[in-house]
Amino acid sequence: MSLDSRVSRARWLLVAALLAAFPALAQETARRIILNDGSYQLVTKYEIKGDRIRYFSSERDEWEELPLAMVNWPATEQFEKDRAAAAAAPEAVQLDKEFEQEKEREDVQQPEVAPGLRLPQDSGVFLLETVQGSPQLVEVQQNEGDINQNRKTNVLRAAINPIAGAKATIELEGAHAAVQSHVDVPSLYINVEPIPDQPDQPVSPKDSGRNGPQQPEQPEQAVVPYDRFRIVRAEVKGNKRIVGDVKRAVTGKLSQEQHFVKTTITGVKGGWLKLTPTESLTPGEYALVEMMGKEGMNFYVWDFGVNPKAPENAHPWKPETKPADKPKQQ
Repeated sequence: MSLDSRVSRARWLLVAALLAAFPALAQETARRIILNDGSYQLVTKYEIKGDRIRYFSSERDEWEELPLAMVNWPATEQFEKDRAAAAAAPEAVQLDKEFEQEKEREDVQQPEVAPGLRLPQDSGVFLLETVQGSPQLVEVQQNEGDINQNRKTNVLRAAINPIAGAKATIELEGAHAAVQSHVDVPSLYINVEPIPDQPDQPVSPKDSGRNGPQQPEQPEQAVVPYDRFRIVRAEVKGNKRIVGDVKRAVTGKLSQEQHFVKTTITGVKGGWLKLTPTESLTPGEYALVEMMGKEGMNFYVWDFGVNPKAPENAHPWKPETKPADKPKQQ
């Protein structure tokens, strides 16, 4: 363990000790939802939907749900009152400053995609768009494609084996993706596990559409398999979205067909890639797909749509705003 790691660990042990000594001292990232059995959930924010409470866990960094009846509201409210009363204590003020400094050091490690807006995690796929003049980041979840013969793939790289000359389609459930971009040129930030046993090539800002011109490679770009990620236009049919076709020739050879969108891809610090369309996307449904070399397209895709009139995406990340400093009293 490095010296910096030991110092950081010791510092956090001290913070933990202070929290144990002053259990009511907490900041926004340590709010508690106290349950009827006496246990509690540490959350950063929550919302009530019908008979359930939906909260963002500060321990697991993901959204979770519980029945509303499990929450001990009097105890939860009392804890909040105690926390607010202790917030002005000198120990709490100092602890808040230390947490804020630590958070700033962690945040600076994440790429900044817009003023005051950084990628919230170390990996995943995020869509950057603008809503009412303000940039927002939305996480795009991976979705599993089905085969139109109703044979569902249960492996990462599944093989389709239609009869000779026949065509199968790779489909997604539902007519619309959960995430909708309100701008026609969104950017996708990508950081997922590399493909094993694939030759790597430097990524440069280039046209990744068919037969597109390639620009000279830029120095210090990320290294990933060539054309690994691409955007395809999905065709909506009923309650399905078709993202690709698979054909088998009489010779037995399999081939895939997709409607690719022309994009540029650049490397970003921390192992991230930024994928951006070179032209405006017409309103409709799309998917970010992973190309597996000779194996074709991975059936697990990240689906999204483009619809300027769509409702705002749920739980976006927005630029952080710090409260203005209070004027000093004369």
